Amino acid sequence: MRKGIAVFLTCLIFISFHSTAQQQTDSLLQEATLQNCIAYAVEKQAVVQQAQIDEAITEEAIKSKLSEWFPQVNFNYTFQHNFQVQTSVIGGNPVKLGVDNTSGLMFTLNQAIFNRDVLLASRTRADIRQQAKQNTESVKIDVVANVSKAFYDVLTTEQQIKVSDENIVRLERSYKDAYNQYQAGITDKTDYKRAAIALNNTVAAKRSYEVLLKARIENLKAQMNYPVAAPLQIVYDSTGMEKEILLDTTQGPDYTRRIEYRLLSTQQKLQEANVLYNKWSFFPQLSANGAYNLNYLNNDFNKLYNQSYPASYAGLTLSFPIFQGGKRKYEIRQAQWQLRRTGFDIVNLQNAVNAEYNSALANYKSNYAGYMATKENMMLAKEVYDIIQLQYKSGIKTYLEVITSETDLRSAQINYYNALYELLASKIDVQKALGEIRY
Repeated sequence: MRKGIAVFLTCLIFISFHSTAQQQTDSLLQEATLQNCIAYAVEKQAVVQQAQIDEAITEEAIKSKLSEWFPQVNFNYTFQHNFQVQTSVIGGNPVKLGVDNTSGLMFTLNQAIFNRDVLLASRTRADIRQQAKQNTESVKIDVVANVSKAFYDVLTTEQQIKVSDENIVRLERSYKDAYNQYQAGITDKTDYKRAAIALNNTVAAKRSYEVLLKARIENLKAQMNYPVAAPLQIVYDSTGMEKEILLDTTQGPDYTRRIEYRLLSTQQKLQEANVLYNKWSFFPQLSANGAYNLNYLNNDFNKLYNQSYPASYAGLTLSFPIFQGGKRKYEIRQAQWQLRRTGFDIVNLQNAVNAEYNSALANYKSNYAGYMATKENMMLAKEVYDIIQLQYKSGIKTYLEVITSETDLRSAQINYYNALYELLASKIDVQKALGEIRY
């Protein structure tokens, strides 16, 4: 029996552990492509989840407010013991008005017929829901842009490390050749010492890139809300990314496509409703109400609930404030000024979008020109290095020229990859300015 229980508990622990491990594995990315990283961030990022929670809170708040349209039924219970019953003199005789013990069971009902608070909630519920959804969309757009830029930062550093690895291999070979020539008496020791200096500098640069890479991967994880302890292996296609650099620069900015404009438009609708809401303050509020009461009266507490004296009523309540010191008028004016101010917010947004787009476009064009120049320089530097390397081995060129051409090649390669990913990042800014970022 004990062995059976032990086996059962062991199976339970194994299943629980396996389930937990499976959940942790499922929460990690098998291939951290840009699209996978964006999809992960949109699903897992805390700010997105907070925005979605805000949507749920808004939905419950709407339902709570609309519930006031339904009949409001309440129950009250009272009990009162009078130590001294009030006495009144009637016809010269003192008469007690009441009994020692009173109790009541009261059922009340109230039905709103015209209530401006509930009417406002009913008319604006669609716009309020839309506002909450637009806020979530705005958060997602920022997450997509931030993850994309962080991803490109990681790629830039990884390429710098790869270039450094290639240069180290090349410099190690050059160092061996220079040292062998020195041992053979063909050249003096300055050549191989220059090779050693260049090799050491490249190794040091690689180490700094590796440290920087760790920091940038952690930044990408933070933008994605990815587990800190989990590995994140970036997967990308350099050729495919080079195809993604192009952008239609002839289109102009349309501020109506921006999420900020849609948010302001929704806010404007809500403020228009707020103006109307304040104007409704001049109308009376009307409600139907009724009650059914069971009253219990007796001097003897033990017999208090032996007999009830019911009472009931139904009626209408009309509430109309006559004078409030001009409060309603001032609130209407305040709501109108707020509505007018939002109109200027839209004008400011239009100007800001135009300036943002032109700045992003200028940056993109500048980066594109730099990218094309560095791409050509990289090919030229590779060609020059290969020629000088052959000439050096033939005794035509000095080793100093080899080192110089190798430095030019390394700089051209690093500049090329920096320009490529800066160009892709600037493309994100243009797309965001145009309102084209999708998730």
